[in-house]
Amino acid sequence: MQQTEWSPSTFGIAACGVGGLILAIGAVTLITDLPGRVLVGVAAIGLVVFATLSWRARPKLAIKNDALVSRGLLGETELRHADIKLIRITEFRRIGRKMRLLEIDTVDDRLLVFTRWDLGTDPLDVLDALTAAGFAKP
Repeated sequence: MQQTEWSPSTFGIAACGVGGLILAIGAVTLITDLPGRVLVGVAAIGLVVFATLSWRARPKLAIKNDALVSRGLLGETELRHADIKLIRITEFRRIGRKMRLLEIDTVDDRLLVFTRWDLGTDPLDVLDALTAAGFAKP
């Protein structure tokens, strides 16, 4: 059976949240200068907010009831077979690493882009699963 849901890893989200809490504790207890306290406090808030929003948007992409469902900050987007124009992988080099993005182009000219963080796995594996489910044309 092929995987039908993809989301950021639980460990990664928890690590971001714990890192944010550690930074917040350090900003309150260890840092004595005001600019340093503000900078570390902003970083702590950013990590905790990122972890919270990443947890809320799980699963990021799923196959449910013969539709592709993408969950984001503002809710869910359901795409039927007729709504999808093209699903592709985009590769580029960044800081010496090959980065892959899964792009879903819809008929109403929306572009949904998923990174490895969003999917919790290699986007190529997700493309294979979407192809097997009939959403992407081989």
